[in-house]
Amino acid sequence: MHQNVIDMENKYLKSGFLFLFSLCFHLSAQQFNNPVIPGDFADPTVIRVGDLYYASGTSSEWAPHYLIFESEDLINWRYACPAFKTRPEWTKGSFWAPEFYALNGKIYLYYTARRASDGVSYIGVATADDIKKGFQDHGCLVEFGTEAIDAFVFEDGGKQYITWKAYGLDSRPIELLCSELSPDGLKLAGEPFTLLKDDENIGMEGQYIYRKGDYYYILYSIRGCCGAKSDYAVSVARSKSFHGPYEKYEGNPILQGDDADILSCGHGTAAETPDGRMFYLFHAYLKGEGFYNGRQAFLKELAMSDDEWPYFVTGKHASLREPMPYDHIRQKDIPDFEDRFEGDATRPEWTWNFTFSDIRTTVKDRTLFLTGTPAPGNKYGTAFCLRTLKPDYEIISEIKDHPEIFSGLTLYGDKNNLVIFGKENGNITLKQVQRGKETILYQKAEPGPVQLKIAVSGGCQASFYLSAGEKNRQPLSAAWQKLDVPYLPPWDRAFRPGLIHIGNETIPAEFTFCRLSYAK
Repeated sequence: MHQNVIDMENKYLKSGFLFLFSLCFHLSAQQFNNPVIPGDFADPTVIRVGDLYYASGTSSEWAPHYLIFESEDLINWRYACPAFKTRPEWTKGSFWAPEFYALNGKIYLYYTARRASDGVSYIGVATADDIKKGFQDHGCLVEFGTEAIDAFVFEDGGKQYITWKAYGLDSRPIELLCSELSPDGLKLAGEPFTLLKDDENIGMEGQYIYRKGDYYYILYSIRGCCGAKSDYAVSVARSKSFHGPYEKYEGNPILQGDDADILSCGHGTAAETPDGRMFYLFHAYLKGEGFYNGRQAFLKELAMSDDEWPYFVTGKHASLREPMPYDHIRQKDIPDFEDRFEGDATRPEWTWNFTFSDIRTTVKDRTLFLTGTPAPGNKYGTAFCLRTLKPDYEIISEIKDHPEIFSGLTLYGDKNNLVIFGKENGNITLKQVQRGKETILYQKAEPGPVQLKIAVSGGCQASFYLSAGEKNRQPLSAAWQKLDVPYLPPWDRAFRPGLIHIGNETIPAEFTFCRLSYAK
């Protein structure tokens, strides 16, 4: 046998033994559950600032834009704030793939959005002195070709560089392009050049770049990102020069879904812990009922092999169970949500699809007053929604009676795909809207306030319950069971339950509480 073949076999036998030893060690240790940030949270970015980690992800057409979560341990995350409370002036929608970067004592946010003037997706930049106080937008930074998305910023030789995916809408191979940035990080300072080309025609985006030892590494996502047929995965290339050329790893992909639980995964960035380990935060679709919670944030430890290629410590498949980063950590349970509408504002977790309606909320006397102005072509008013964190949940609220409007609960995909359950002209009404076609499924006269509940099981099976009368309220009873709603999710995100107002904008819908609870 030729000597280089023998050496290769010995290398793989050795790496296989080390992998099995590492896997057995980790499986015996305390573990955490993925996703670590449950719910719709695609294309996550993560950064460590002092003792805290911050993460954000694609918000697409949901406002507020770019929800930010914080954590002390990478495992337990809590909602902190949005990056933007109002839409940056140059944008119109499709808020994708944010990326944090620290520079000049500030935190930078490089992000993708559609430009208002022409609807083309380009890359903007914003800065913050304190993440929790929100970001100041500085406008469009990268306006290259027919689309420029998925920013990542990297420092080399004292200079900052921004990279992005280019040519994704053109009849030519996709490339990862790069340009030097100005010292303040707010302008391009050089001509774009190519880092890596998709010469296999399998897709290339969501890059993460880092340096270890003699090499620069690009982790990048391949194949299809979104939807029920997604086959997203992560590959890697390396070079001894940041400018390239880059060599693709012969064992690609290095991270992918599995046969049992996880449909696909990709598009992440890594955080380095104080003790020097790297943890890659990426999104994954679950198979089966978990698919309806969208692309959720998973965590997996990244390490380096003896032959200077990166690998994931517990193997190349994303998994629902991973070793705890530290022994002292205990993963908290997913909490229920309740807003009793106390004080003068709603809880900050509420979201709304800003492309279909603006929103106006007032909280007074422990009541939420909800209304808004629908965009042209939207017949279904204003939806005030919540991210779901598990596939089995119940949303319940009490609705006051206003004959001139429809007010109630909703399962909301978009303006043409939704379910509404509430009061209309003195009637309890259940409507299904699929691809813009409306069907009334249930209608019954019922005066006065009502308490309504939608119970969702398996991610996409809904049952509807009501209880009427201000006094001697009866237990919630079934109005309709079971309605299958697998058509609700838009192509790139999950549908959301919430409250809805339809009709006269001067008459708000009134809700006395809202609770979203999960099966235990």
